[in-house]
Amino acid sequence: MGQFQGRHIVLGVTGGIAAYKAIDLCRRLVEEGAYVSPVLTEGALRFVGSATFSALASEPVQKSLWEEIYPVPHTRLGQRADLIIVCPATARLLADYRLGRSGDLLTATLLATKAPVIICPAMHTEMWEQPSVQENVKVLAERGVKFVGPEDGPLAGGDSGPGRLADPEIIFQAVECEILGKAQELEGCTVLVTAGGTREPICPVRYIGNRSSGKQGHALAVEAAKRGAKVLCVTTEPERAPELPGVEVLPVETAAELAETVLRVSSSADFVFMAAAVADFRPVGVAQQKLKRSEGLPEIHLEPTSDILAELGNNRTQGQVIVGFAAETANLKTNAASKLASKGVDLIVANDVAAADIGFGHDTNAVLILDREGVEIEVAKTDKHRVARFVIDAAIDVAKRCSHGNGLSS
Repeated sequence: MGQFQGRHIVLGVTGGIAAYKAIDLCRRLVEEGAYVSPVLTEGALRFVGSATFSALASEPVQKSLWEEIYPVPHTRLGQRADLIIVCPATARLLADYRLGRSGDLLTATLLATKAPVIICPAMHTEMWEQPSVQENVKVLAERGVKFVGPEDGPLAGGDSGPGRLADPEIIFQAVECEILGKAQELEGCTVLVTAGGTREPICPVRYIGNRSSGKQGHALAVEAAKRGAKVLCVTTEPERAPELPGVEVLPVETAAELAETVLRVSSSADFVFMAAAVADFRPVGVAQQKLKRSEGLPEIHLEPTSDILAELGNNRTQGQVIVGFAAETANLKTNAASKLASKGVDLIVANDVAAADIGFGHDTNAVLILDREGVEIEVAKTDKHRVARFVIDAAIDVAKRCSHGNGLSS
């Protein structure tokens, strides 16, 4: 699993002789686990072939607003991107982006995103030094666009000077800084994450359980580890748990085992994410032998399991941020708000598991995040690693806002 696992990167390539260098950048990004969507302009296709990028990237090259591969392609690309890189970027791209002119798929995508943007200019010295080009760069930088290069060195045509595309390794390092810039936010913190669905035995063969796969909890563990935290991952799916430095996997099976483990280690945690689907009831007694059909319908008496989330809320340590999860099938916001109020936690992350491709067993999720200050964050359907980033961002915001003593800067 690479350091960019779960990140969606749009790699834009425009018409410059340095376009061939974007091939190596594309390869590196994919090797580090990024999902790379290549977007090439008509000018770029005069220098490099789309087949190369299609083979190396995570999906085929997209070239036009009017291709029928995806509906509304610029919106799709812009909304799901974690980062957009333009390498190389021509003077025309800089002018169009500054003016908001969506003349092709790449500029339309840039205008349809809220993701960070890295621009890597490359052009002849005379073009780079033109006052209009420098003004475009200045305005875009003031808007938050990050620039890498250009460098001073040999140029096409045999001359030399400023305007050479930055070395792909330097560009790659800039991507690392942008994507992993949050990695240090949780350095020195301990994060407790629960994942999976508990299994309450009826007999040695059968149990009462649910459809939770543990994917969302494991995604939270991955994201916390990437941000520098020590992670305690209490999971009913240890074979699927992330194998990352800083992640300690604590396997459990039943609600009682999960409660014992969580309550034992929670006092050391700065953040607690209770993403596991814990059974509310369990059989009073467990049959010692397999229950057989021939013996008739068994009578199973149930008793409530302990309310782990409420116990955590009532016995939190100083500075601890606690995040609960609510899987609902109706009245999502009402039920989530009720759980937030009754459990004494800082955040509730709710999802509608009756919706298509959402929640249990799926790679995608859509959630509503509520906090005690009335803040609401809606995360539309996306992959669970991206949901994890929203959830951890929200927890960090709570910690900073409430001045919790967990070492986070305000």
